[in-house]
Amino acid sequence: MTGSARRGVTQAWRPTRGRLREAHLAAAAPVIAFLAGLCGLTAWAGSGAAGTPPRIAVDDGRVFLPYAGKENTAAFFRISNLGGTEDQLVSVTSPAVEHSVLSRHRSTGTGADPMDMTGSVDIPAGGSVQMSPSGVDVMVTVGERLQAGQVVPFVLHFRHGRAVETIAVVVRPGS
Repeated sequence: MTGSARRGVTQAWRPTRGRLREAHLAAAAPVIAFLAGLCGLTAWAGSGAAGTPPRIAVDDGRVFLPYAGKENTAAFFRISNLGGTEDQLVSVTSPAVEHSVLSRHRSTGTGADPMDMTGSVDIPAGGSVQMSPSGVDVMVTVGERLQAGQVVPFVLHFRHGRAVETIAVVVRPGS
């Protein structure tokens, strides 16, 4: 290769002011887009629009007094989610009962409503669920005889939030 040819190759690859400016502009576009997105996400999360973790409160616990010597009865709670993200009640336990399962009554319009076991109950963000005999409840099997006015401890377990310890008062059905 001759000297002049070598200089031509070297000059072809030499950065010029125009090429440097084009390279900086090409690199700046994705950086600016990234920063704009980051600022937008920061503002969205800072405003609370991204949601807050579920904050579960449980009250109004009741257990129906079993009748006619039966071992099966139902427990009911009001579950409120004060947070900005929905959660799910996945199970309910109690040291005072032998067995507990979430159940849901389905209205068929024939008078006898079938009961289905349910794996979980949705607790909407900023909302609440009131368990009832005609909706969602906790079916429990009691080992010892319960008395009206007795307090039964329960633990409600949630998919995302912490477990919540609460109590339910034994009441006569219909009260």
